[in-house]
This record gives sequence, structure tokens and C-alpha cells, in this order.
Amino acid sequence: MKNIIVKMVESWSNNTGNINAIEDIINWVDFLNKNICVNVNKISLDDSEFWYYDKLEGGIVNTNRSFFSIKGIIKKVNDEILLEQPIIIQNEIGYLGILCKEFDGVLNFLMQAKIEPGNLNKIQISPTIQATKSNFTQKHGGNKPKYLDYFIKSSNHEIIVDQIQSEQSSRFYKKRNRNIIIKVDEDIDVLPNYKWMTLGQIKKLMKVDNLVNMDTRTVLSCIPFSNIKLDEIQLENIYKLFRDKSLFHSIFYGVNENLFPKVYHQINNYKMFDNSEIEIVSLEKLNLWKMKEKEFISKEPYNFKVIFCDISIEGREVSQWTQPLFEADGVAIFGLLMCNDEGIKKFLVNLNSEVGCFDSIELGPSVQIESIDKDKIYNEVTSLFFNYLDCGKNIIFDNLLSEEGGRFYHEQNRNVIIEVEKSDLVNVPEGYLWIDYKSLNIMVQFNNCLNIQLRNLLSLLEV
Repeated sequence: MKNIIVKMVESWSNNTGNINAIEDIINWVDFLNKNICVNVNKISLDDSEFWYYDKLEGGIVNTNRSFFSIKGIIKKVNDEILLEQPIIIQNEIGYLGILCKEFDGVLNFLMQAKIEPGNLNKIQISPTIQATKSNFTQKHGGNKPKYLDYFIKSSNHEIIVDQIQSEQSSRFYKKRNRNIIIKVDEDIDVLPNYKWMTLGQIKKLMKVDNLVNMDTRTVLSCIPFSNIKLDEIQLENIYKLFRDKSLFHSIFYGVNENLFPKVYHQINNYKMFDNSEIEIVSLEKLNLWKMKEKEFISKEPYNFKVIFCDISIEGREVSQWTQPLFEADGVAIFGLLMCNDEGIKKFLVNLNSEVGCFDSIELGPSVQIESIDKDKIYNEVTSLFFNYLDCGKNIIFDNLLSEEGGRFYHEQNRNVIIEVEKSDLVNVPEGYLWIDYKSLNIMVQFNNCLNIQLRNLLSLLEV
């Protein structure tokens, strides 16, 4: 019987599929997009009967006190304000779960064609289940999410991944979700909005702008390739499937050095010596923010604003509702530099602290720049990244991918992976580290180590 990791790699290398062809999947999404009614209209907060500003609480809340709220957050050092903005408070852990099953020896994943109110293209390919705790406990009065029982009773099946991972810490305050993959053996009734796909097909579909959603990407990034020991015969068979042999060595052998002391030395230094203070405050205490023409906006250029929408989506657990959404200003760039270092693929990661980070700091990608900050952030790494990008040199991946459509409105960011020469970066700036895939994959098995931007970029890699 094959090891589950062998099956994962075989599925990863299979981009044609054995249940549904890529063309059929794309046609299915196109058909649903044409035949599902979606209406999202911007309104004012006063037009919502469910959401309102609570002066006592100092935030935007709903009448059920469920889902989430929006309050202010201030970061300061020695009473000097470094940052002030609205932030989403969502003190619950939701499910981001995928079911997988073998068909004729090939591992397939049950993916959902799901519409979120903030999606700019209606349907995106999403996990089997994507539900907040308020959703699956039915606080909203809607229907129970499909396939929920598999995840509630996950101990009855083979659990491949079960990790609590962070969300976007520039928008959420200490928000996390449960990323889980379960392998089942019994027959599953496949509903019209679901299809089986190989891992390779999902990776291929990630090359279509905004087709595979953020939640799918973060779940797949957690697959524990490094946790299960493979024998030499299994490794030899897997090796043949990799076009990029340095990636194979990076995943299954890694470097002959324990990088964790170096990584955690820098992380722990930050946690020990950072003297900034984070304070959750009333929205009224944000001096640079104001309500203007139905929107809560900054008086100075900022990465996002808060809007309010009336939403109706056919086929959802609740078909009509109102809610706030964060609307980004422009397109951010998330970039990952990698190199082949003596036959092993390494990735340049950066210690990244964001205002809502659960544990102060996480490892992020080489480049993580919001649209309004593109001219403000400059060092040896960003210079190298943009030199390659502007020349179109050694670009492995370059596509627009959406952020979480349940809370963000039409937010798409440019995700780029570039292969460079390690010698291009003679002096690695402080806070940056070259790390092999195996080390990153071990770290992702622990909560709050890799941020969502880095996890999403790693999920884009192909064998």
C-alpha cells in the first residue's frame, strides 16, 4: 500500500486528471457564472437593518453580535502613533477543509465552486467546506454547510492536515482558521457545485487569474511532505516525477543544517526587544479616519477603506444579507525569490510583523508590498526582485490572485515567484533568510510561523 505522501506527489504531478478534465472544470465554472444570480450593491451603514455603529462598544457590529465586528487599532512606540486603522475582530476559528479520495489509485480533492460577496469574478474554486463558526453553528439561521459532518467527525477518517493558521494580519486582529484535509474511503454524493480534481489540476488552475481562491491555497500549503518518512524506493519513484530536481531535494532532504535556531533567534529577538504597543480603540478615536459618502476612509492615502454592501447570492446558506467589506486601494505585490543552492531549492523569506499578528511576527515572503507603498520600500531584496520582474527574467509564476472574498471587496494581488542566482544577493539584509522547503514545511505544521502570503506563494509551486 502506497504511503499517503507518495499519493500526494503523484496527484501533484497529475495535471490532466482522471475524473474531470481541466477544460470541463473551466466550462463548469463558466456555466455556473452565467446561470447564478449575484447582486452586490454598495449602501450606507444607515441603510443596513442588521449592522450599525455601537457607540458604547466603539465599533461596527450586528444585532446578533455574531460573525465579526470592526473596531479601531493603534500601534505606537513611546506614545508616538505609528499606525491607526480599522481592523476586523473575529474571535472564532472557522473551517477551511478539503475532502480527498482515491479513484483508480489517483488521489482527488473535492472542490467547491463558491461565490463570496467580495469576489470580483463571482465563482472561485474553494475548499470542500469554507465556513465560520457562526456559519456551521447556524447562528445566522441559515442551512448547515454541506459536508460539515465529515469535519466534525474527522477522527473517523484519515487526517492528513489539521492546523490552525493565521489570516491577513493587516486586516484581521489575531484571526485564525482551521486548515484541514481528510482522506475518506466511502462513496460521497457529489453535489452540483462540487467536482473532484487532482492536486496537479488545482495547481494548473492557479495560473488562471482569480480562479482558485485564497482558502484553497492556504489549506494546500499545509500538506506535510516532511512529516512522514519515505524509504529509498519510494523516494526514487517520486524523484522521477519532478522536473525540478532541486525542488525534490529541497522537499525531501533539505539542507544538512539545523536552521531553526537561526530562524527562532531572529523571531525571539523581535518579540523580546520590540517595544511597540497595540491598542484596540473606538473607531471614533482614529483621528485620521472619517465616514464620507457611505464609506469609512482615511484622510490620507491608505491601503484600504471600509464599505457597506447589500448582497444577494443564489444558492447560499443565506440568500440575502448586508455587511461591511474592506476594499483595497490598488493591487499589492507578494513576491518570493528562490535559488538553486548546490542542488537544493531555497526560498528567501522575511520576518514580517503586521499590526494584527497573533504572535507579533511571522515569516513572510521576500516581497510583501501594498500598492500605495511601492515607492516607499526599497532595499537590496526589493531592488533584485524588481530588476528581474521588469526584465521578465526567470519568472516562474506571475498571476493575479484574490484575497478572502468573505471580508474583502474585489481584492486581487499580484503573486510572483522568481528564480535568481544566490550570488545576486551578496549581503542578505537583516531579517531575511534563505530557507529550504523542508524546513518551511516543518514550520508550517506549527501554528503562527508562516504568514498567509508566504503560505499562498508556496502553494503555487509545481513539480
